[in-house]
Amino acid sequence: MTGSARRRTGDSRYGEGVPLVAAAVCPHPPLLVPEVAGAAAPELDDLRAACDTAVDRLLAAAPDSVVLLGAGPTTGPIRPPATGSLQPWGVDLDVPLIPGQPDRGAVLPLSLTIGAWLLTRHGVRPPVTAVQVAADAGPAELAALAEEISSPDARVALLVLGDGSACRGEKAPGYDDQRARPYDQRVAAALAGADLDALLDLDPALSAELKAAGRAPWQVLAGVARTTGGGWRGELLHDAAPYGVAYFVASWTPA
Repeated sequence: MTGSARRRTGDSRYGEGVPLVAAAVCPHPPLLVPEVAGAAAPELDDLRAACDTAVDRLLAAAPDSVVLLGAGPTTGPIRPPATGSLQPWGVDLDVPLIPGQPDRGAVLPLSLTIGAWLLTRHGVRPPVTAVQVAADAGPAELAALAEEISSPDARVALLVLGDGSACRGEKAPGYDDQRARPYDQRVAAALAGADLDALLDLDPALSAELKAAGRAPWQVLAGVARTTGGGWRGELLHDAAPYGVAYFVASWTPA
């Protein structure tokens, strides 16, 4: 199923938020969780610290709600109760969307599981909504989703989960592709400069060929920022591809 038939169920509003008061962009490798990484956990200490900084800044904007936005099998909201699991990566660890919720409920995809895990590292937090976006979502679908995340009733912050290309070297999940590094450099520059046009211009076909899971979520972020209006200030906190997959961490605030 594609397009609007797949896109949404239930309430048409996910975050009830304009203005968008802050955004953070983080990757979602399961190895970000130390229990999954095991002895290799120190290899991602810098990435983990950058993610914590981005989330700290997000929460410092005092939003009324946080919207987790990341790749999933379909496009639309995931209503609580909802729980992610790291069992597929060898660790018996559940990550609920809302800490202490009584039931497991819906299943969070990996991206939103890591997003919920990042939030749990920061203690008390505002209400959280989860929205997944399909990897093959097209421009019209993404634009409609961006409009639905935005509304005039409250202040919302976006925690956007997405990896860059997975083709940075012969040991990368997608093997080596010479187009990967220029693609990632373009994404890094766009996130650093809060360049909405550059993110919206990312080619879906090339992104899919490079296995860049963040393409659709980044484009929704750009759409929400454009709907909110005003200028945006970006800062790139991390840019590396330690396992052949590009990991970016960025923080956006209104200029």
